[in-house]
Amino acid sequence: VMKGATVLIMMTKGSGEISPDTVVAGIPLLRRMVMAASRAGCHEILVVDTGWPGLTRLLTGTRAVLLPPEKLTDLPVRHPHSSRILVLASDILLRPSLLTHLTEMPLRAETMHVPASGIAAVETADPKVLLSMIGRADDDLSVFSGLERTYQRVGALIDGAGWVRVSNRTDLRHAERWLLRGLVKDTEGFMSRHFERKISLAVTRCLVRTDITPNQMTAVSVAIGLLGALFFLSSIPAYQLTGALLFLLHSILDGCDGEIARLKYLESRLGGILDFWGDNVVHSAVFVCIGLGWQMAIKTPVPLILAVSAVIGTFLSAGFVYRQTMRNKVSEGPLFTSVTNSEAPSRLTTLADALAKRDFIYLVVILSALGKAHWFLVLAAIGAPIFFFILLWTSRRERVKA
Repeated sequence: VMKGATVLIMMTKGSGEISPDTVVAGIPLLRRMVMAASRAGCHEILVVDTGWPGLTRLLTGTRAVLLPPEKLTDLPVRHPHSSRILVLASDILLRPSLLTHLTEMPLRAETMHVPASGIAAVETADPKVLLSMIGRADDDLSVFSGLERTYQRVGALIDGAGWVRVSNRTDLRHAERWLLRGLVKDTEGFMSRHFERKISLAVTRCLVRTDITPNQMTAVSVAIGLLGALFFLSSIPAYQLTGALLFLLHSILDGCDGEIARLKYLESRLGGILDFWGDNVVHSAVFVCIGLGWQMAIKTPVPLILAVSAVIGTFLSAGFVYRQTMRNKVSEGPLFTSVTNSEAPSRLTTLADALAKRDFIYLVVILSALGKAHWFLVLAAIGAPIFFFILLWTSRRERVKA
C-alpha cells in the first residue's frame, strides 16, 4: 500500500455563489482543500488551472502546484508500477482522515473507489492515460464521466461524515458548522462536550474571521484565569464566586486556541506547550490564592501547606505527562491528548485520563458560591499527589508489559 498519493483538484463551474476564494471558517475554500490534502500526507497536490483569476495568490505558501490542463501529461511518473491518484471536485471539503483512508485503502490496478460524487480514488499502472483524459476534458463533469468509462468502480458510497459539498451559500453555512463539529474530541469530559464546547465553538466561529492567533488566544485565556485566581484571596462568597466564574471562563476560552489552530491549520509545538503549561500555571495560581486567602482568615500555616501540596502534585504530574507523552511527540495535531502513549490503555490509565478532565471546575463554582472554596483546596492537596503516583504506577505497569 502506498504511503502517499497525488491529488488532482478539478475546478468546478458551480452556481456562481461560491468561488475558490470564498472564505470557509477563516480560510478560502481552495486553500482549505489543499491544506487538508497536505495534512493527510498526500505527496503531490495539483490544481488544474482553468483560467480562474487569483489562483496563484490563493495557493501561495502551500505545497500545491498550479498547472494548465495541457501540461498534465508532462508530469513525471513517480510510481511506474502503480499510482494512487485522488481526483477531487473543487466544491468539496474532505476531512484529512478521509483523504488518508482513500490514499491507503487497498485497490487493484485500473480500479477506482468513488465514495461520493466529485471524489474518486484511482489506482492505475499508467497515470499518463488518466492525466491525458483530464487534460482533454471540458469540465469536471466530463472528467468524472470519463473515469466511469475507463476504470472499474469498487466499493460503496459513504455518508457525508467525512466530506461536505460547498456549492451555494446555504452549503457554506452548513460546511462551517460541519468543520466546527469536527473539532469536538471523543476524549472530552461530559461538561466540556455538552456545555463548554458549545460556547467555545460559537466564540471560535467569530474569531476565525479575525487575525487573532492561537497563541494570542492562549494568552487571553491564561490572563483571565490568573485574574480569577486573585479573587480567591477573599473569603467573601461573592468574590470567590466571581473568581470561580472567571476560572470557568478561562476553561471555556482555553478551548478556542486549539479550535482556531485546527481550523486554520496553525497547530505548532510551541502552541501546544504554551497551552499545556498555561493551564497548569492557572490551576496552581488558584490553589495558591485559595491557600493565602484561607490562611489570612484563620491565621494558621495549614492552608499554605495544603496549597504547596496541591501545587507540587500538579507540577509533578504535568512534568511527568510532558516527559512521557509530549516531549518527543512529532505528529501533527494536539500536543496533549492523553496521560499515556499506550494504544491499549488499562483501566487505571482510563481513570487517570478521566481525572485529568476539567469538569472539577464546576465543583469549584458550587463551593465558591457557598464561600467554601477552601474545601476544594483540601481535595486538591490530597488528590494532586495521589494522581501523580497513579501516573507513576501506570507507567511502570506499561513498561513491564512491554
